[in-house]
Amino acid sequence: MNGAEPLLDLDACRVRQERLRRHMTARSLDAVVVVTAEHVHYLTGHRWDFRFSPLAAVLATGDVLLVCPDKPVERAAADEVRIYEAKWRSTLRNDQREASATVFGDWLQGHGVPRRVGIEFSACPPHVTRWLAGADVEDIEPELLRMRRQKDPDELAVLRRAIEASGAMYARAREIVAPGVSELTVFSELQAAAVASCGEMLTGTGNDYACGVRGGPPRNRPCQAGDLYILDLGPACRGYFADTSRAIAVDGRPTDEQLAAWRHVTGALELVERIAKPGVRCRGAASQPQLGRHAPGGRGHRRGAGALRSQIAVRHADRERLPRDGHRPRQPQPLSARPHRLIATPRQRE
Repeated sequence: MNGAEPLLDLDACRVRQERLRRHMTARSLDAVVVVTAEHVHYLTGHRWDFRFSPLAAVLATGDVLLVCPDKPVERAAADEVRIYEAKWRSTLRNDQREASATVFGDWLQGHGVPRRVGIEFSACPPHVTRWLAGADVEDIEPELLRMRRQKDPDELAVLRRAIEASGAMYARAREIVAPGVSELTVFSELQAAAVASCGEMLTGTGNDYACGVRGGPPRNRPCQAGDLYILDLGPACRGYFADTSRAIAVDGRPTDEQLAAWRHVTGALELVERIAKPGVRCRGAASQPQLGRHAPGGRGHRRGAGALRSQIAVRHADRERLPRDGHRPRQPQPLSARPHRLIATPRQRE
C-alpha cells in the first residue's frame, strides 16, 4: 500500500497488460487510461488508499506510464514512473486528481494525443479527459472486469492472505464473545486480529458486527444470553476481500432448532464443494434441489422462520458481484457460496 513493496507479481502484471493490449488491438484502441485504485493495482502492482489519486496509462505500442503521489516507487510494472505533488508542507492537497492528471497531460504531449482511448466511464473525470480532446473514447471497464473474473496465481496468494485474516478474526471471536461483552469491543478485537494476521492496515473489514439481529454495524450494546452473533466478515488485503460468515451462540448453548439449521447449512456447503467445478454453470449449481429445499419446520425465508436460501456468485477483488446467468466458472476462480437458513431466536419471537 502507498508505495510499499508490491504483493502482486510484477511479471504477472505485465502478462495482464498484454491481455489488455490484445483487446486494444481488436478494438483499435491506441491507449487505455485507468484511474481506479483496483485497476492501477491490477496492471502496475501498486495500490494507494483513498486519499491519493494515482493513474496508469497503457499504450498499444507497449509503453506503460504510472503516475503516483510524492515519491517514485522503486519497483513497478511500468516503463515510466512520474510523480505528482500530493502534499504541501506535509498537508494533503484537495486537488489530487487534477494534480495527477496534469502530470499525465505533460507526458502525453511527448507521445501525441491518441485517436482512440479506453477509459473507465464510471470513474474517469474531466481532469483526465480534457487531455484527450479530439480522441474517440470508449468504456474499457467491462473488459477489465471480465479479465478480473479469472484470478492469476499472484492474486490468489493475496486472497488467501485475506482469508487467513478472516480465520484469525473468527478464532478471536470464539475467545471473547460472551454475555455482557460489548459489540464495539468485539469489533475492535477482531480488527486487531485481522491486522496482525495481514501484517498491515486493512483496506476493508466486512459488513456485520451487530449481535442478536441479522446484520449491521457494531453498537454500544452488550451481547446477551440467547443471542446469535452473526459475523459477516470481509477483511481485505490491498483490495482483495475475503467473504465469510459464521454464527456464534453468545451463551455457548445453541437451541436444537439452531443446531438443525447449522447442520442444514454446512451440508449445503459440502454439496457446493462437490459440484462447483470448472465448466459448471453458477445458476445450475445454485438451483440444485438439495440447496433449495426447506429445512424441517421451515416456513419460508421471508418470514425468517426456517427456509434455506442459497446464493452462489463470483466476486472480484473489490467485491464486484458478477452475473450468475449462464456464467461458467473457469479455473482459477474463487466462488462465494452463501447458503442461509433464517430462524427466529427466542427474543425475536417475543
